[in-house]
Amino acid sequence: MSFAQQMESLKKLQADDLDFNNIGSWPAALKVIVCAVVFAVLLVLGYQFHLKDLRASLERAEQQEVVLRKDFTDKSYRAANLEAYKAQLAEIEERFSGLLKQLPKDSEVPGLLEDITQMGLNSGLEFESITLQPEVAQQFYVELPINIVVRGSYHDLATFVSSVAGLPRIVTLGDFTISPVSASNPDLLAMNILAKTYRYNDAGGQQ
Repeated sequence: MSFAQQMESLKKLQADDLDFNNIGSWPAALKVIVCAVVFAVLLVLGYQFHLKDLRASLERAEQQEVVLRKDFTDKSYRAANLEAYKAQLAEIEERFSGLLKQLPKDSEVPGLLEDITQMGLNSGLEFESITLQPEVAQQFYVELPINIVVRGSYHDLATFVSSVAGLPRIVTLGDFTISPVSASNPDLLAMNILAKTYRYNDAGGQQ
């Protein structure tokens, strides 16, 4: 029987004439059509449940490849410059150690106050008060404010400020006011100034 005749017989075929328990007895054209439909369904299901997952996995792998390539490039650059980084780190540690040596320890603060007082006296100033203020803790250091009130001439005040700034320990000066002690003696000035020294914050540096 030709293919055209088989197709013509399919048109006359009723669903009741098909024996689903004996598919082998179906017309050849019908079996071809059924196989094609089953194959198409399998392709669709295969794409949905397998190929689609594979494509998603491929896209994730491609994205990961980009990240890994960048990570490899960064690490290669670091490895190539490792010795330079080590030298730079050693230099930073040396500088940091030098700065720490300029920060007074708790036991050195009284000596620092004595130095400041002596500098003021050597500059010809008269001390009204020199008072330690409450400490101010920062992450890596602790501020030790010292409020200083002195009297003297403008030149003597400038000499004192210059001497304190030249101390080997780190001392900053700021928040100052200068005013004449009295209208009858405008050359005698009173200076209220806040000096700050610093010490290393062991607790903050270990965080």
